[in-house]
Amino acid sequence: MKYGLWISLAIVLTSSVYAALPGDSASGKRLHDANCMACHDTGVYTRKDRTVQSMDALKHQLGGCSHMAQKQFSASQTQDIIKYLNDQFYHFQ
Repeated sequence: MKYGLWISLAIVLTSSVYAALPGDSASGKRLHDANCMACHDTGVYTRKDRTVQSMDALKHQLGGCSHMAQKQFSASQTQDIIKYLNDQFYHFQ
């Protein structure tokens, strides 16, 4: 019984941490699909040797990708993309 309670609590807390990240994940997905998928598919986020291992690295990588793709995202668009990528693939806190 206690073990189940701890698992439930962990799930609730983990879900609320992800939800607390600012941004609009649905908008981030639309931006991602329209701008990022021309260079790569989502497999780069799930491969074993991925280079992004932290939230800071994710933000840095998005900045580099934006520069290489010659895309200018607003601060809110950038946050939306980060939220989408984190919600969908990374799950950083």
